[in-house]
Amino acid sequence: MARRGSASGPTGFIVVDKEEGWTSHDVVAKLRGVLRQRRIGHAGTLDPSATGVLIIGLGSATRLLRFIQTSTKYYEGSLQLGSTTTTLDADGEVVATFVMDHVTSDEVVAATLKLTGDLMQVPPMVSAIRVEGRRLHELAREGIEIERTPRPVSVERFIVEPTENPLLYRFAVTCSTGTYVRSLVDDLGRLLGGGAHMASLRRVGIGTFSLDQAHRLEQIEEAAREGNFEDSGIMLSLNEALIGLEDVSVAEEDVLRVCQGAVFSRQEYDGQSQGPFRFTAPNGDLLAIYERHGVDRVKPSVVLVAPPALDEDKGARAPMARD
Repeated sequence: MARRGSASGPTGFIVVDKEEGWTSHDVVAKLRGVLRQRRIGHAGTLDPSATGVLIIGLGSATRLLRFIQTSTKYYEGSLQLGSTTTTLDADGEVVATFVMDHVTSDEVVAATLKLTGDLMQVPPMVSAIRVEGRRLHELAREGIEIERTPRPVSVERFIVEPTENPLLYRFAVTCSTGTYVRSLVDDLGRLLGGGAHMASLRRVGIGTFSLDQAHRLEQIEEAAREGNFEDSGIMLSLNEALIGLEDVSVAEEDVLRVCQGAVFSRQEYDGQSQGPFRFTAPNGDLLAIYERHGVDRVKPSVVLVAPPALDEDKGARAPMARD
């Protein structure tokens, strides 16, 4: 069950099905007004023309967005052979055309195999990456193009399917964070001896989040207007949202130490994965997110529950949630 927030608003996550034409910032701004809460952020930016899964954090959940940001991304879309554009997608102006009617689907599939696995990818000029204090897309709007350093990315899956149009293909991509699908399509066109651009893009999942959990903005607005947003099932709890992280159950006698930000040896609390880890109380409440520190320790990256207040007569009270 999603945790109710303090006076500053609810705390939890929302999976939004972003519509075409909205920037990720537009969605955040809209929800700030709808939910009357300023502390809202998002994980994984989507371009205005792209649709699909956008993860929104409310309240102290914004501190956990970085653990979702690094999750595997899942996309579906379409690509057009025969032309390249200024933005590498359908929103840009066509800068070059190529005769590619002769390219077979087998050749397209073979090219995608060369773009699968660990790759070095050059970020597009329309990305939000900063270079010497300026975002690349700001420079691109001024007609400036600079040399970009290739970055390591991983493409687990790049599947294409032909359509009735010999130059239009549907695709599905599973990739690491930081991968630019538009650049992947551009590289595909070049490998085929011509050019290509991304015609449409829909993000269908981030990590354990999928479109099955997603809600349109009007659904969220309606629940807020009716006053039952926190009981509508739209908001996910911190534990539900971070289910992809390994859970480490904390002994009752160590709950206070976790709330105080204690560092533990791996002998005390060692998960099976490389982390990060969800440190949870015996009752299942999420206390903190821990990560490996050196070779034999784990330390908190985010502590979500404050140490209990002390009362000389009654002793320690239950830990209190941080905002």
